[in-house]
Amino acid sequence: MRVAVQTRTSVTPAIIRELVAAKMPPAAFESWIAPLKISVFENTLNIIAQNQFSADFIKRTYLNILESVAGECGLFLFVGVGRATQTVDASVNDNAMAEFHLAKNSPASAGFDDFIVSEENSFAVSAAKKLASGAVNFSPLFIYGAPGSGKTLLANCIDSSTSARTLMMTGARFVSEFLRAINERSVFAFKDLCRNCDMFIMDDMQALAGKRACMDEFLSLLMDLIKDGTNVVLTANAAPGALGGFDRRMQSVFASGLVVDLALPSKAVRHTMLLRAGVPLDVADDLAPRVSANGHLIAGVAKKIAAYTELMGSGINAEIAGSLLADTLQKNKTPLSMVRAMCEKMGVSFDEVCSASRMRAVVRSRQIMMFALKSTTKLSLAEIGRLIGDRDHATVLYGIAQIERSRKTDLMLNAEIDQMIIECK
Repeated sequence: MRVAVQTRTSVTPAIIRELVAAKMPPAAFESWIAPLKISVFENTLNIIAQNQFSADFIKRTYLNILESVAGECGLFLFVGVGRATQTVDASVNDNAMAEFHLAKNSPASAGFDDFIVSEENSFAVSAAKKLASGAVNFSPLFIYGAPGSGKTLLANCIDSSTSARTLMMTGARFVSEFLRAINERSVFAFKDLCRNCDMFIMDDMQALAGKRACMDEFLSLLMDLIKDGTNVVLTANAAPGALGGFDRRMQSVFASGLVVDLALPSKAVRHTMLLRAGVPLDVADDLAPRVSANGHLIAGVAKKIAAYTELMGSGINAEIAGSLLADTLQKNKTPLSMVRAMCEKMGVSFDEVCSASRMRAVVRSRQIMMFALKSTTKLSLAEIGRLIGDRDHATVLYGIAQIERSRKTDLMLNAEIDQMIIECK
């Protein structure tokens, strides 16, 4: 389907640029349209952006202007990334036109029905639903949890369930795009892109840690978004106060909205996840208590079972599944999950352990965890310090020495620590 009825002969990219420039502010044209590659080939106006973010922004913001210009010239319109399309017939162009707007609520997108809600995570999911509806008075929503707890899935649920214009990216993508913008001297265009949305979602924002220029730019962006009333969602692997590599000011801004944590999948949740993935009931019953509480790992287990069924042409039972997944069903915990388990055993919260608290009970618990990690893992003192509130090498060394000294004289403490290590490692 053509977007125009009039035909202009000998249309050139220069003419296209003049027509577009006449329909928009000069500053916007220089920032967004001038850097684009524009060509006309076989009745198609090709608009080629440098990267996907630029293409998405142009589609959302200036599509009506580009459609109008293409219509005046009697051309089809193609907006994309990379090399210009040289052959586009009417049917292909119809499909391309459907992709000009960011997809919302597509069948492939995750909805809240895809997130299995446990009692521990009900508050976080309720907050996410409220924010997706737009009826909130808190921003940012800061979601944190261990790897495999469902942070990315919940962020995708928000993205696909809201009617707002959403920009979602990972922390690593923000870093790469910002550095690209600096190299290409298009920082102002990048700033416009990040601010021209109704909802901004950053997943795995801990990737910004230690990258000073990127952190400064992100803090400026976050302050502007909050000031403008834009809903913001941030996900990370630790609470704001426990994020290593970020200064106190940034941590306080992250915590200025609503902070919620996601627990790792319980046995009941793991069982439901396996069933939803098509694992037979008896196999799910056997695997749920044995598979690690990690959403990524559970998905891998389900895929391996499905692959076995397809490749071998036969069903699977609990015995075969146990043999097939022998390497996966080990119960060794990650250092972070060990710390969380020890927090539960000692009756302190993970946030307290990672905070600057000097309460006697918290300090003692923190030192015991440092000793346990040094005794049972291959982590360096610096890595242990980063795991427990970004402590330095000297603090960890001092904490371990304190526990070693106490163990020599306090037999009860010695036994309690040994038992806790056995149960939590």
